[in-house]
Amino acid sequence: MMAGGDLRSLLAVVAAVAAAMSYVRFVARRLRPGLPRLAAFVPLLAVLPVIPLAFRALHLRVTSGFFLGWLAEFKLLLLASGHGPLDTSLPLPAFVAIASLPVRRRAQRDSENAPRPGLGLVTSAVMPALLATIVSVYPHKERMNEYVLLMLYSLHVYLALELVLAFAAAAARAVMGMDLEPQFDRPYLSASLREFWGRRWNLSVPALLRQCVSRPVRARVGGGVAGVAAGVLAAFLVSGIMHEAVIYYATLRPPTGEPTAFFALHGACAVAEGWFAAHKGWPRPPRAVATALTLAFILATGFWLIVPPITRTGTDRVVIAESEAMVAFVRDAGSWAAASVRSALTGHS
Repeated sequence: MMAGGDLRSLLAVVAAVAAAMSYVRFVARRLRPGLPRLAAFVPLLAVLPVIPLAFRALHLRVTSGFFLGWLAEFKLLLLASGHGPLDTSLPLPAFVAIASLPVRRRAQRDSENAPRPGLGLVTSAVMPALLATIVSVYPHKERMNEYVLLMLYSLHVYLALELVLAFAAAAARAVMGMDLEPQFDRPYLSASLREFWGRRWNLSVPALLRQCVSRPVRARVGGGVAGVAAGVLAAFLVSGIMHEAVIYYATLRPPTGEPTAFFALHGACAVAEGWFAAHKGWPRPPRAVATALTLAFILATGFWLIVPPITRTGTDRVVIAESEAMVAFVRDAGSWAAASVRSALTGHS
């Protein structure tokens, strides 16, 4: 549950970010893309990664670190060069929402017959219930098999991330009143690493990495296989470095290099997948087998390189404690609301 200090910090951060992005829009409408615009953005680029440290609660620190220290930074860099998802012709509330939240406007040509972003009604009920169930079994984790616990951690991360991003998208839609791209597309159906990271998982990130990293690197290296491979490897390397930053917001400990190694490995494997896929006559496993192998590889390498920096520092215990507090708060609030309704109905009868 959010402490009073963090509630005050949240209000201050929301106000500060709204003011900062208003300044960005004002400047970008008056300065041409290039060095002058970039120079005007430099103070914000320096401050945004520091803002999440205002929070004591780990979940707020990590979430705001992802939103501001990673995505917003990349969006401002793209805007400085005249590219990216930020459009200064948008109304101010919409501009601020797109700049500070992990959302993307859906292109008009893609709006018809496209899946709606966010969670469906059933999913909106099932996901929080499943997350609450996972949190409720953590008190017994000392008696669990290590690999079962790691699977629970993985499911916890996926559910929490999808719920947080769906909430952010719902807030942005309420402000903007426009159609948005989905954040996830059933990543558990991925039959390759390229499909998982590029087309199904946390889609705001690959969209920015393509514009910020892959395409510039590919243009510099040149076309063909070498350019594509260089762009993919560079994007995964940058993603690894940014995940080091996100994990720092969680642990408040120096980077270990393990997340960077995780994404460098996945980048190399994604390049190998592309090379293999280019040989049309070579045999492919059935999609169900490829999906199982892909998910097994992601989980195994995640247990090896992503989980240790978190468990080694005891950060997983903080995550569990905050999650248990939040579940208890929601449960108590629901009980209070139900009791209030019963009392009101009794009083009217």
